Amino acid sequence: MNSLNLKYNVSLKEKHTFGLEASAEAFVKIQNVSQIKTALQLPYKSKMVLGGGSNVVFTQDYLGLVMELDIKGIQVEKEYKNSIHLKVGGGENWHQTVLWTLRNNYGGLENLSLIPGKVGASPIQNIGAYGVELKDIFIKLKALEKSTGKVKTFFQKDCQFGYRDSFFKNKGKGKYIILEVYFSLTKNNHKLNTAYGAIKSELAKKKIENPTIQDISKAVIKIRRSKLPDPKKIGNAGSFFKNPIISKTKFKTIHKKFPKLVHYPAPNGKVKLAAGWLIDRCNWKGKSIGGIMVHPKQALVLTNQGKGEAKDLQKMIKKIITSVKKKYDVSLEAEVNLV
Repeated sequence: MNSLNLKYNVSLKEKHTFGLEASAEAFVKIQNVSQIKTALQLPYKSKMVLGGGSNVVFTQDYLGLVMELDIKGIQVEKEYKNSIHLKVGGGENWHQTVLWTLRNNYGGLENLSLIPGKVGASPIQNIGAYGVELKDIFIKLKALEKSTGKVKTFFQKDCQFGYRDSFFKNKGKGKYIILEVYFSLTKNNHKLNTAYGAIKSELAKKKIENPTIQDISKAVIKIRRSKLPDPKKIGNAGSFFKNPIISKTKFKTIHKKFPKLVHYPAPNGKVKLAAGWLIDRCNWKGKSIGGIMVHPKQALVLTNQGKGEAKDLQKMIKKIITSVKKKYDVSLEAEVNLV
Protein backbone atom coordinates (compact mmCIF):
# COMPACT_ATOMS: atom_id res chain seq x y z
CA MET A 1 0.00 0.00 0.00
CA ASN A 2 2.87 2.39 0.78
CA SER A 3 4.15 1.96 -2.80
CA LEU A 4 0.93 3.64 -3.88
CA ASN A 5 1.64 6.76 -1.80
CA LEU A 6 -1.96 6.88 -0.63
CA LYS A 7 -3.10 10.20 0.87
CA TYR A 8 -6.18 10.92 3.01
CA ASN A 9 -8.73 13.76 3.22
CA VAL A 10 -7.20 15.45 0.18
CA SER A 11 -8.67 18.72 -1.12
CA LEU A 12 -10.03 18.37 -4.65
CA LYS A 13 -10.34 22.12 -5.24
CA GLU A 14 -7.14 22.19 -7.35
CA LYS A 15 -7.93 18.83 -8.97
CA HIS A 16 -10.93 20.03 -10.98
CA THR A 17 -10.84 23.19 -13.07
CA PHE A 18 -14.17 24.51 -11.76
CA GLY A 19 -12.54 24.76 -8.34
CA LEU A 20 -15.44 24.16 -5.96
CA GLU A 21 -14.44 23.14 -2.43
CA ALA A 22 -14.57 19.36 -1.95
CA SER A 23 -12.32 16.67 -0.54
CA ALA A 24 -11.59 13.00 -1.23
CA GLU A 25 -11.61 10.40 1.53
CA ALA A 26 -8.48 8.92 -0.12
CA PHE A 27 -6.36 9.95 -3.11
CA VAL A 28 -3.59 8.33 -5.15
CA LYS A 29 -1.64 9.05 -8.34
CA ILE A 30 -1.52 6.11 -10.75
CA GLN A 31 1.49 5.67 -13.05
CA ASN A 32 1.18 2.07 -14.29
CA VAL A 33 -1.16 -0.92 -14.64
CA SER A 34 0.28 -2.65 -11.58
CA GLN A 35 -0.63 0.35 -9.38
CA ILE A 36 -4.16 0.43 -10.80
CA LYS A 37 -4.67 -3.24 -9.93
CA THR A 38 -3.38 -2.65 -6.39
CA ALA A 39 -5.57 0.44 -5.95
CA LEU A 40 -8.67 -1.42 -7.15
CA GLN A 41 -8.17 -3.98 -4.37
CA LEU A 42 -8.32 -1.32 -1.64
CA PRO A 43 -11.43 -1.55 0.57
CA TYR A 44 -13.28 1.57 -0.60
CA LYS A 45 -16.91 1.29 -1.69
CA SER A 46 -16.50 4.00 -4.32
CA LYS A 47 -13.53 4.50 -6.62
CA MET A 48 -13.19 6.97 -9.49
CA VAL A 49 -10.51 7.84 -12.01
CA LEU A 50 -9.65 11.50 -12.47
CA GLY A 51 -7.91 12.92 -15.53
CA GLY A 52 -7.26 16.63 -15.91
CA GLY A 53 -10.44 17.50 -13.99
CA SER A 54 -11.73 19.72 -16.82
CA ASN A 55 -14.89 17.73 -17.51
CA VAL A 56 -15.90 16.93 -13.95
CA VAL A 57 -17.26 19.17 -11.22
CA PHE A 58 -17.14 17.99 -7.60
CA THR A 59 -20.31 19.30 -5.97
CA GLN A 60 -19.70 17.45 -2.68
CA ASP A 61 -17.02 15.54 -0.77
CA TYR A 62 -16.14 12.23 -2.39
CA LEU A 63 -16.53 9.29 0.00
CA GLY A 64 -14.09 6.85 -1.56
CA LEU A 65 -10.83 6.65 -3.48
CA VAL A 66 -9.93 9.13 -6.22
CA MET A 67 -7.26 7.78 -8.60
CA GLU A 68 -5.49 10.44 -10.66
CA LEU A 69 -4.30 8.93 -13.96
CA ASP A 70 -0.63 9.78 -14.58
CA ILE A 71 0.41 7.20 -17.21
CA LYS A 72 2.79 8.98 -19.60
CA GLY A 73 4.47 8.42 -22.98
CA ILE A 74 4.16 9.63 -26.59
CA GLN A 75 5.66 7.46 -29.32
CA VAL A 76 5.31 6.66 -33.01
CA GLU A 77 4.19 3.04 -33.08
CA LYS A 78 4.08 2.61 -36.89
CA GLU A 79 5.28 4.75 -39.77
CA TYR A 80 4.08 4.71 -43.36
CA LYS A 81 4.86 6.81 -46.44
CA ASN A 82 2.14 9.39 -45.76
CA SER A 83 1.00 8.70 -42.21
CA ILE A 84 1.95 7.50 -38.72
CA HIS A 85 0.25 5.65 -35.89
CA LEU A 86 0.84 7.43 -32.60
CA LYS A 87 0.54 5.79 -29.16
CA VAL A 88 -0.14 8.17 -26.25
CA GLY A 89 -0.39 7.42 -22.53
CA GLY A 90 -3.76 8.21 -20.95
CA GLY A 91 -2.14 10.53 -18.40
CA GLU A 92 -0.59 12.85 -20.99
CA ASN A 93 -1.95 16.40 -21.16
CA TRP A 94 -4.13 16.74 -24.28
CA HIS A 95 -2.92 20.14 -25.48
CA GLN A 96 0.74 19.29 -24.86
CA THR A 97 0.20 16.17 -27.02
CA VAL A 98 -1.28 18.35 -29.81
CA LEU A 99 1.76 20.67 -29.61
CA TRP A 100 4.08 17.63 -29.82
CA THR A 101 2.38 16.50 -33.05
CA LEU A 102 2.68 20.00 -34.53
CA ARG A 103 6.41 20.21 -33.70
CA ASN A 104 6.82 16.97 -35.62
CA ASN A 105 4.55 18.18 -38.47
CA TYR A 106 1.98 15.40 -37.95
CA GLY A 107 -1.50 16.52 -39.01
CA GLY A 108 -4.91 15.70 -37.59
CA LEU A 109 -5.10 17.19 -34.11
CA GLU A 110 -4.63 20.89 -34.95
CA ASN A 111 -8.35 21.79 -34.74
CA LEU A 112 -8.44 20.23 -31.27
CA SER A 113 -5.80 22.61 -29.86
CA LEU A 114 -6.19 24.02 -26.34
CA ILE A 115 -8.90 21.56 -25.26
CA PRO A 116 -8.27 20.98 -21.54
CA GLY A 117 -7.88 17.57 -19.93
CA LYS A 118 -5.88 14.40 -20.46
CA VAL A 119 -5.62 12.01 -23.39
CA GLY A 120 -7.33 9.14 -21.51
CA ALA A 121 -10.53 11.19 -21.18
CA SER A 122 -10.66 12.21 -24.86
CA PRO A 123 -12.42 9.09 -26.24
CA ILE A 124 -14.97 9.04 -23.40
CA GLN A 125 -16.27 12.42 -24.51
CA ASN A 126 -15.35 11.99 -28.19
CA ILE A 127 -13.93 15.50 -27.86
CA GLY A 128 -14.46 17.80 -30.80
CA ALA A 129 -14.01 21.37 -32.01
CA TYR A 130 -14.16 23.38 -35.22
CA GLY A 131 -15.35 20.56 -37.48
CA VAL A 132 -13.11 17.77 -36.13
CA GLU A 133 -13.89 15.02 -33.62
CA LEU A 134 -11.59 12.56 -31.92
CA LYS A 135 -13.19 9.67 -33.83
CA ASP A 136 -11.85 11.17 -37.10
CA ILE A 137 -8.24 10.32 -36.18
CA PHE A 138 -8.85 7.48 -33.70
CA ILE A 139 -7.51 3.94 -34.32
CA LYS A 140 -7.94 2.10 -31.02
CA LEU A 141 -7.44 2.32 -27.27
CA LYS A 142 -6.38 -0.02 -24.50
CA ALA A 143 -8.35 -0.02 -21.27
CA LEU A 144 -8.26 -1.97 -18.05
CA GLU A 145 -11.55 -3.58 -17.06
CA LYS A 146 -12.03 -2.83 -13.36
CA SER A 147 -13.99 -5.98 -12.52
CA THR A 148 -11.47 -8.43 -14.00
CA GLY A 149 -8.17 -6.51 -14.09
CA LYS A 150 -7.80 -7.50 -17.77
CA VAL A 151 -6.54 -5.08 -20.44
CA LYS A 152 -8.88 -4.94 -23.43
CA THR A 153 -8.47 -3.33 -26.86
CA PHE A 154 -11.31 -1.19 -28.24
CA PHE A 155 -11.41 -0.31 -31.94
CA GLN A 156 -13.49 2.45 -33.55
CA LYS A 157 -16.70 0.39 -33.80
CA ASP A 158 -16.37 -0.87 -30.20
CA CYS A 159 -16.32 2.71 -28.88
CA GLN A 160 -19.75 3.57 -30.35
CA PHE A 161 -18.78 7.20 -30.86
CA GLY A 162 -21.51 9.81 -31.10
CA TYR A 163 -21.68 13.56 -30.60
CA ARG A 164 -19.77 14.11 -27.30
CA ASP A 165 -20.65 10.51 -26.60
CA SER A 166 -19.22 6.98 -26.55
CA PHE A 167 -19.63 3.49 -25.12
CA PHE A 168 -17.67 4.73 -22.07
CA LYS A 169 -20.41 7.23 -21.20
CA ASN A 170 -23.16 4.64 -21.53
CA LYS A 171 -22.90 0.84 -21.13
CA GLY A 172 -19.21 1.06 -20.24
CA LYS A 173 -19.55 3.97 -17.82
CA GLY A 174 -17.27 3.55 -14.81
CA LYS A 175 -16.23 0.04 -15.87
CA TYR A 176 -12.91 0.81 -17.60
CA ILE A 177 -9.74 2.83 -17.11
CA ILE A 178 -8.26 4.03 -20.41
CA LEU A 179 -4.52 3.41 -20.41
CA GLU A 180 -3.42 4.51 -23.89
CA VAL A 181 -4.94 5.87 -27.10
CA TYR A 182 -3.75 5.34 -30.68
CA PHE A 183 -4.16 7.96 -33.43
CA SER A 184 -3.67 7.95 -37.20
CA LEU A 185 -2.00 11.21 -38.28
CA THR A 186 -0.73 12.50 -41.62
CA LYS A 187 2.92 13.19 -42.42
CA ASN A 188 2.22 15.19 -45.57
CA ASN A 189 -0.72 16.23 -47.78
CA HIS A 190 -2.52 17.19 -44.57
CA LYS A 191 -6.33 17.32 -44.78
CA LEU A 192 -6.98 20.82 -43.53
CA ASN A 193 -10.35 21.61 -41.98
CA THR A 194 -11.06 25.34 -42.20
CA ALA A 195 -14.83 25.06 -42.73
CA TYR A 196 -15.73 26.95 -39.55
CA GLY A 197 -16.19 30.66 -40.18
CA ALA A 198 -14.18 31.69 -37.13
CA ILE A 199 -11.09 29.90 -38.46
CA LYS A 200 -11.58 31.38 -41.95
CA SER A 201 -11.84 34.92 -40.62
CA GLU A 202 -8.85 34.47 -38.30
CA LEU A 203 -6.70 33.26 -41.20
CA ALA A 204 -8.00 36.10 -43.40
CA LYS A 205 -7.02 38.66 -40.74
CA LYS A 206 -3.46 37.34 -40.96
CA LYS A 207 -3.65 37.21 -44.77
CA ILE A 208 -2.86 33.48 -44.78
CA GLU A 209 -4.17 31.93 -48.00
CA ASN A 210 -2.41 28.55 -47.83
CA PRO A 211 -2.45 27.65 -44.14
CA THR A 212 -0.27 25.02 -42.51
CA ILE A 213 -1.48 22.79 -39.67
CA GLN A 214 0.49 25.10 -37.36
CA ASP A 215 -1.42 28.14 -38.72
CA ILE A 216 -4.75 26.41 -38.04
CA SER A 217 -3.68 25.51 -34.51
CA LYS A 218 -2.65 29.11 -33.78
CA ALA A 219 -5.99 30.36 -35.15
CA VAL A 220 -7.93 27.88 -32.98
CA ILE A 221 -5.89 28.83 -29.89
CA LYS A 222 -6.56 32.53 -30.49
CA ILE A 223 -10.30 31.94 -30.97
CA ARG A 224 -10.57 29.74 -27.86
CA ARG A 225 -8.63 32.23 -25.72
CA SER A 226 -10.85 35.09 -26.87
CA LYS A 227 -14.00 33.14 -25.95
CA LEU A 228 -13.03 31.01 -22.99
CA PRO A 229 -11.58 32.09 -19.64
CA ASP A 230 -8.32 30.53 -18.46
CA PRO A 231 -9.29 28.04 -15.69
CA LYS A 232 -6.05 28.94 -13.87
CA LYS A 233 -7.47 32.45 -13.42
CA ILE A 234 -11.24 31.87 -13.33
CA GLY A 235 -12.68 28.48 -12.36
CA ASN A 236 -14.61 26.89 -15.23
CA ALA A 237 -15.16 23.54 -16.99
CA GLY A 238 -15.18 24.87 -20.56
CA SER A 239 -18.42 24.32 -22.48
CA PHE A 240 -20.92 23.38 -19.78
CA PHE A 241 -23.79 22.22 -22.01
CA LYS A 242 -23.96 20.00 -25.11
CA ASN A 243 -25.11 21.56 -28.38
CA PRO A 244 -28.59 19.97 -28.71
CA ILE A 245 -29.38 17.82 -31.75
CA ILE A 246 -32.99 17.88 -32.94
CA SER A 247 -35.06 16.47 -35.81
CA LYS A 248 -35.43 18.43 -39.05
CA THR A 249 -39.19 18.69 -38.42
CA LYS A 250 -38.69 20.26 -34.99
CA PHE A 251 -36.00 22.54 -36.40
CA LYS A 252 -38.38 23.89 -39.08
CA THR A 253 -40.97 24.71 -36.41
CA ILE A 254 -38.46 26.58 -34.21
CA HIS A 255 -36.73 28.25 -37.18
CA LYS A 256 -40.05 29.64 -38.40
CA LYS A 257 -40.50 31.42 -35.09
CA PHE A 258 -36.79 32.35 -34.67
CA PRO A 259 -35.28 32.94 -38.17
CA LYS A 260 -31.84 33.88 -36.74
CA LEU A 261 -31.51 30.51 -34.96
CA VAL A 262 -27.87 29.36 -35.24
CA HIS A 263 -27.72 25.79 -36.59
CA TYR A 264 -25.47 23.23 -38.29
CA PRO A 265 -26.13 19.97 -40.15
CA ALA A 266 -25.89 16.84 -37.99
CA PRO A 267 -25.74 13.11 -38.93
CA ASN A 268 -28.87 11.22 -40.05
CA GLY A 269 -30.56 14.35 -41.41
CA LYS A 270 -30.78 15.97 -37.97
CA VAL A 271 -29.86 19.54 -37.01
CA LYS A 272 -27.42 20.73 -34.33
CA LEU A 273 -28.23 23.96 -32.49
CA ALA A 274 -25.74 26.23 -30.72
CA ALA A 275 -26.41 25.91 -26.98
CA GLY A 276 -24.46 29.10 -26.28
CA TRP A 277 -26.70 31.07 -28.65
CA LEU A 278 -29.87 29.70 -27.02
CA ILE A 279 -28.61 30.56 -23.53
CA ASP A 280 -27.46 34.01 -24.66
CA ARG A 281 -30.90 34.75 -26.17
CA CYS A 282 -32.43 33.87 -22.81
CA ASN A 283 -30.36 36.76 -21.43
CA TRP A 284 -28.01 34.75 -19.22
CA LYS A 285 -24.68 36.31 -20.26
CA GLY A 286 -23.02 37.95 -17.25
CA LYS A 287 -25.78 36.86 -14.84
CA SER A 288 -24.81 35.48 -11.41
CA ILE A 289 -26.29 33.27 -8.74
CA GLY A 290 -24.14 33.54 -5.61
CA GLY A 291 -20.51 33.05 -6.68
CA ILE A 292 -21.43 31.36 -9.99
CA MET A 293 -21.55 33.48 -13.15
CA VAL A 294 -22.38 32.90 -16.82
CA HIS A 295 -19.30 34.15 -18.68
CA PRO A 296 -19.97 37.61 -20.18
CA LYS A 297 -18.26 36.68 -23.49
CA GLN A 298 -19.54 33.11 -23.92
CA ALA A 299 -22.90 32.01 -22.52
CA LEU A 300 -21.93 28.33 -22.84
CA VAL A 301 -19.37 28.74 -20.05
CA LEU A 302 -20.29 28.85 -16.36
CA THR A 303 -17.63 30.25 -14.07
CA ASN A 304 -16.71 30.07 -10.40
CA GLN A 305 -15.87 33.59 -9.27
CA GLY A 306 -13.79 32.25 -6.39
CA LYS A 307 -16.41 31.66 -3.73
CA GLY A 308 -18.89 29.62 -5.74
CA GLU A 309 -20.92 26.94 -3.98
CA ALA A 310 -22.45 23.74 -5.35
CA LYS A 311 -26.00 24.81 -4.42
CA ASP A 312 -25.61 28.00 -6.51
CA LEU A 313 -24.27 26.03 -9.48
CA GLN A 314 -27.13 23.52 -9.33
CA LYS A 315 -29.67 26.33 -9.09
CA MET A 316 -28.15 28.06 -12.14
CA ILE A 317 -28.08 24.86 -14.22
CA LYS A 318 -31.76 24.25 -13.44
CA LYS A 319 -32.77 27.84 -14.26
CA ILE A 320 -30.86 27.89 -17.57
CA ILE A 321 -32.32 24.56 -18.72
CA THR A 322 -35.84 25.70 -17.74
CA SER A 323 -35.57 29.05 -19.55
CA VAL A 324 -34.28 27.49 -22.81
CA LYS A 325 -37.01 24.84 -22.70
CA LYS A 326 -39.69 27.46 -22.11
CA LYS A 327 -38.56 29.79 -24.93
CA TYR A 328 -37.38 27.32 -27.60
CA ASP A 329 -38.86 23.96 -26.51
CA VAL A 330 -35.32 22.54 -26.62
CA SER A 331 -33.88 20.42 -23.79
CA LEU A 332 -30.29 21.19 -22.79
CA GLU A 333 -28.01 18.59 -21.23
CA ALA A 334 -24.88 19.23 -19.19
CA GLU A 335 -21.69 18.23 -21.02
CA VAL A 336 -19.67 18.06 -17.79
CA ASN A 337 -20.00 15.28 -15.21
CA LEU A 338 -21.36 16.42 -11.87
CA VAL A 339 -20.09 14.29 -8.98
